[in-house]
Amino acid sequence: MNPNNLLIPVLLPLLLALFSFLLPGSVKRLREAVSVLGAALFVYVAVSFFGQKETLLTVPWMGHGIDFELRLYQFSQFILLAVSGFTFLIALYSTVRMAGHARLREYYGYLFLTAAMSAGAVLANNFVPLVFFWEGLLITLYALITVGGRGAHRTAVKAFLIGGFCDFCMILGIAILWSQTGTLRLSDISVVPQGLTAVSFYLMMIGAVAKAGSMPFHTWIPDAAVDAPVTVMAFIPAALEKLLGIYMLSRICLDLFQIEVNSAPALVLMTLGALTIVLAVFMALIQKDLKKLLSFHAVSQVGYMMLGVGTAVPIGIAGGIFHMINHAMYKSGLFLAAGSVEQQAGTTELKKLGGLARSMPLTALGFLVCAAAISGIWPLNGFVSKEMVFHGSYETGYTVFTVAAWLGAILTFASFLKAGHSVFFGPRAMENAQVHENKPPVTLAILALAALCVLFGVWNALPLKLFIQPILAGHPGAAGEHLDFTAHALAVFNPIALISMGCLLVALGLHLFGFKRGGNKAYLASEPIHRLPVLHTIYDLAEARVFDLYEQGIKGLQALSRFLFRFVDRPIDAFYEKVVVGVGRAASGAIRAAHNGLYANYLAWTIGGLAIIAWAIGALLR
Repeated sequence: MNPNNLLIPVLLPLLLALFSFLLPGSVKRLREAVSVLGAALFVYVAVSFFGQKETLLTVPWMGHGIDFELRLYQFSQFILLAVSGFTFLIALYSTVRMAGHARLREYYGYLFLTAAMSAGAVLANNFVPLVFFWEGLLITLYALITVGGRGAHRTAVKAFLIGGFCDFCMILGIAILWSQTGTLRLSDISVVPQGLTAVSFYLMMIGAVAKAGSMPFHTWIPDAAVDAPVTVMAFIPAALEKLLGIYMLSRICLDLFQIEVNSAPALVLMTLGALTIVLAVFMALIQKDLKKLLSFHAVSQVGYMMLGVGTAVPIGIAGGIFHMINHAMYKSGLFLAAGSVEQQAGTTELKKLGGLARSMPLTALGFLVCAAAISGIWPLNGFVSKEMVFHGSYETGYTVFTVAAWLGAILTFASFLKAGHSVFFGPRAMENAQVHENKPPVTLAILALAALCVLFGVWNALPLKLFIQPILAGHPGAAGEHLDFTAHALAVFNPIALISMGCLLVALGLHLFGFKRGGNKAYLASEPIHRLPVLHTIYDLAEARVFDLYEQGIKGLQALSRFLFRFVDRPIDAFYEKVVVGVGRAASGAIRAAHNGLYANYLAWTIGGLAIIAWAIGALLR
């Protein structure tokens, strides 16, 4: 392949973004048509790149090892294909869902600008252009969120500040790694995380997992679920940021640093992953708004990816990477289905919905398949990737992480039993009597993602052998016999898989119990867990944003400003206003009193002054 062709995946969506920005707002259909066709061309380019030999484009740029360098290899081909596919589906869905939006020109421009920055970040092989594209995504995220509703600006600022802090950590980690290795080329770095390089690893890890939406850097995501357009939620937190964050985390753990099984970096990553799984899914369980429920699951599922990569075991790493693409599929499908419901029914509040499967059968089918996939139901793709993560965590010898993952599986299925039951089954609310199925571009996007969930589950050998195994082929711990992951994929008759299926039965029992206790109202099925003595207090604190580091940071800064105003600023003002001014007034009064116009007084002052000067000179000459 001609190395210059590597610029196409960056320049093509960039040109589409410029076209959208420059096209007059009155020409809507042309913009939508060009957006869909341009996104399809983007997919064609990504498909044509897939399977190509490793290609490197190097353009001398700023000297000192700072070059504009792009690299196409197995991993970047895979992620580029996923980015282009999701861009196309979101563009197709947006032709209906975003029709008539007041800021449609900006929306499509930011959408394709995000795709261009994502392609650049995936292909970058030098840290400086990588940081440029990575930070560009922070700006486009802010812009896309602002396209939303009334409170969107505040949420956009929150996402920008949290992302900016974590990106600063990543840049600092890159600077430390540069100082230790002397190079900025990613493909030339492979170090053991010790001393300063360990500090570099943890800082870069923060940047990667924050981009993916891990706790505690996740708090903007549930807010964005309410304020941002649903297409943005399906495109950014559910798909692209998961892809890019876990892609970068995988590169950090596989390429840049040599992470060993049960080493300190591995244990830190697995611990953070397990906590993210459990804490976020507990929050998802009690949500009574469909989009907020999905947003917390978008956070929780990141934990499985981090846990898998953190095992440093080949099957665990492969499971984490496979779960990354699986999650992007079913979570985008779920958000798109939620957007379809919202557009037709006018709400995503669970208590106001019900019985929509009869009037929206295609949306319901897509939602239920994606919900089954994220819950890990055999034989869908979520079952395969989760089982691989379970096996990987079990192989580390730390069963506590496997137990945490199983607990997450129980509450995930319970959450989607509650959500699916509330929205699509049971009696239909009177205000939804006229609801009907959405338009074909919407249902096509949802069903396409649902079909991929089936394909990547039943025929899992396709993605595992075509996408995942080539990525791990050069990994030091990936011995030949460990690379045949398909042997585990659908092996349901083993202890770990049987326990996983038992977890699903427990979730079903919890839902049925809660449904009965809630007066046969599905949206109240989680209340028995919500009202548990200790959990209820923790839930109240969480809903009051006590655990939100951003909100608490804002309150801390406000308290600090009040303290400084009262005990620093006001005393300083009092000193200048009273002490300094009082002394000045007294001095000026004394001087005015002394200037009485008598010549004898002036002569005495002059002689006295000369005497003091003469004494000082004499003292200095001794």
